[in-house]
Amino acid sequence: MSDSSTLAHRAAISADSHISETEDCFSDIDPAFADRRPRAIYDAKRGAILEITDLGVKVPMGIICTAGRTPEQMTDPVHWHELHPAGHDPKARLAIQDEEGITAEVLYPSLGMVLCNHPDIDYKKACFDAYNRWLGAFCDTAPQRLVGIPIISMRSPGEAVQELRTVHALGFRGVMLPGDPVVEDYDHVCYDEFWRLCVELNIPVSFHILTTKDGILERVRGSRLVHQIVTVRGLQNIIMMMILGGVFDRHPKLNVVCVESDAGWVPHFKFRMDHAYERHRFHLRAETLQQLPSNYFDNNIFVTFQDDYSVKQVKDGLNLDRVMWATDFPHSDGTYPHSRAVMQDVTQGMSAQERDKVLFHNAAKLYGIGA
Repeated sequence: MSDSSTLAHRAAISADSHISETEDCFSDIDPAFADRRPRAIYDAKRGAILEITDLGVKVPMGIICTAGRTPEQMTDPVHWHELHPAGHDPKARLAIQDEEGITAEVLYPSLGMVLCNHPDIDYKKACFDAYNRWLGAFCDTAPQRLVGIPIISMRSPGEAVQELRTVHALGFRGVMLPGDPVVEDYDHVCYDEFWRLCVELNIPVSFHILTTKDGILERVRGSRLVHQIVTVRGLQNIIMMMILGGVFDRHPKLNVVCVESDAGWVPHFKFRMDHAYERHRFHLRAETLQQLPSNYFDNNIFVTFQDDYSVKQVKDGLNLDRVMWATDFPHSDGTYPHSRAVMQDVTQGMSAQERDKVLFHNAAKLYGIGA
């Protein structure tokens, strides 16, 4: 049997897929915020929109939920009923999994990423709490195939600990954090209790692109495409801050996931951290670490990717135990409806064991899928 034929029958897990929120996701928001909850509207020029009135943001869901349409069609206005139902209907999502040869998906928000940068932390928490409740019901349809990742607001370190206990009690297997906390930054010792509890409860922590101010608001030069290309910088900054700030010295079993960040950049990134640490930590008075920065990356950081062909070119510079493939369904960077072919292409040249890790076993182990 050919390698491609064998791959077609292997199980695969998407370590990063998405919900395409509707107004219903926020229907039971804290009554104090009911009149401000995200609203579904239709705009003749931009199509289906979720509007966050007080932020002045109208999120075009037709550009977010693009499954079934070509890149050229992305800006065509579509009505709400024209969006792919698998973005918000669990039964339709399971059908897509079967079509694409996907065993399970780890599910992140879409509008929730935009909300991560909302300036009103109380409103943000109300939206996240409502979304998390909706997400729990969505995933209850098939808990081993729909693995939801709730969002913790991080209003304060102490409250974050309680939120973590709450979502763990609800059966969630991971958490997503906004890229920018309200208090200090994530390398500060005030978060040590939170990190300790993540390890104790075996909860991996995820940071997703587009949830940090430095990932979307930084100055860029040239084409507007540059904004899309540099989105991974926000996550790289978080990882550098946590590694060089000693977080993993204090919490060596903490698992952090860089979601939708690709992976081909990792070997050079590790080199740059080690180079800076070995040559410049003295005159820059940087914190002394127990290991080289690259060791923490290899031991504590997971990355997800979709069609990053460079992964197969630099695989020897990666810890493939911490690299996870994803479909990104139903987003514009997603692999639908070509996931089988993409899986084959991005793992070309890997051994069967390496492919199975990247496509299935790493995510299954991290999230207890099938356990």
